[in-house]
Amino acid sequence: MDRASGERRLAGDPGPATRLAKEVDLVSRSRELEDVSFGAIADPADGARIQWATPDGLEVVGRGVAARFTASGADRIDRVREQAARTFAALDHEGPSVARPRAFGGVSFHDGHDESPPWTGFGAASFVVPRMLVTRSDEATWLTTVTPDDATATDRIEHWTERLADLPPMRPSGTAPGVAASRRTTSQAAWTDQVETALDRIADGRLTKVVLAQALEVDLEGPIDVPATLERLRRQYPNCYRFLVSNADGGTFFGAPPERLVSKRGSRVETEALAGSVPRGETPEEDEEYVDRMLDSEKFRREHGLVVDSIRDQLDPLARDLTVEDRTIRRLATIQHLQTPIAATLADDRHVLDLVEALHPTPAVGGVPPAAALETIRETESFDRGWYAAPIGWFDGDGDGEFAVGIRSGLATDETVTLFAGNGIVADSDPAEEWEEVQLKFRPILDELR
Repeated sequence: MDRASGERRLAGDPGPATRLAKEVDLVSRSRELEDVSFGAIADPADGARIQWATPDGLEVVGRGVAARFTASGADRIDRVREQAARTFAALDHEGPSVARPRAFGGVSFHDGHDESPPWTGFGAASFVVPRMLVTRSDEATWLTTVTPDDATATDRIEHWTERLADLPPMRPSGTAPGVAASRRTTSQAAWTDQVETALDRIADGRLTKVVLAQALEVDLEGPIDVPATLERLRRQYPNCYRFLVSNADGGTFFGAPPERLVSKRGSRVETEALAGSVPRGETPEEDEEYVDRMLDSEKFRREHGLVVDSIRDQLDPLARDLTVEDRTIRRLATIQHLQTPIAATLADDRHVLDLVEALHPTPAVGGVPPAAALETIRETESFDRGWYAAPIGWFDGDGDGEFAVGIRSGLATDETVTLFAGNGIVADSDPAEEWEEVQLKFRPILDELR
């Protein structure tokens, strides 16, 4: 049975299908590089790959697996944290903090998730410490290797320094693979029925808000180069996160989400409420007209306020102080959102995974109250969310880290990409208007495939 995150299960039952990390000592060595292309590190021939980029400039590309942490069941996050603590405690890193080893990955939206197609290889919780990483910040670019011994680390550093030096510094953005056909998992008639079911539950008091989603299966005219697609998304959406998670067992999950779930540096925590959206206009004046309409709408104000209140309530028990900043407008290439930044100082020592567990799913992707919203999502949606709308990001040996919400995302398998998008349903939602808004959210990735 799934649970809303933040509800802790009592200790005792070890939970199903938990695979412990292999406990070996690891060494990590780093070397500063001239500016290099990330293409070779992201080469798909090596199986496991990760890419991670933040709006403020940090970019990491990794390949291979030095350590892996996986778990399923209601206590999946606790068990991943326990596995990682043992591995990081036995890891010796020589190099700058920015180039340190980190565990990259994510968790599924529902904790009862199975690795069935198309989500083969994407378990309920899965993180890897890559064997090789290139980390680029505003100050420098670093190559890091994580191995069982110093000699292997030195050999790999030398090999990859030479290999990367021979490549051009710019990553090619390539060309779009083209779209041959597309199929919706939810027809507009079925969507109307789903929204009306949600509205009935809102009317009888079981729900205040629920986020319903759709999937769009896209057949491509040729193979997709996911790193090149991410590069095109970077140029179109420079102020969004970008991620890629791939392994040898299945497809590649990737996206350009605008929404931060949580960032933790020491005792400082940053998150945000991102809910309520309208299209961009053809001119600045049209942009403002759409925004004014959103700000004047009771529906949008209520939907956004629910997310702000919920995040504040979830963080408050963990915080010494908490600040809700002024609401702003987040403008992207095709859409505009209501955004409220939220910051806190933790009352005591916490791991970023504690915060992930407390916050996921926010009402921006789940609903209010959480348990009733999750039940409605499971009963009405016609596809498996997998890692869609779930936490995607990284953590380190100190328990710091950063996670985005896995929206504006797609799952690439062979010559098919499955796209995902959803919208919040509240008391006065109109099924036709919600349908149109969901189609708008497919566009960021769909436009880069055409």
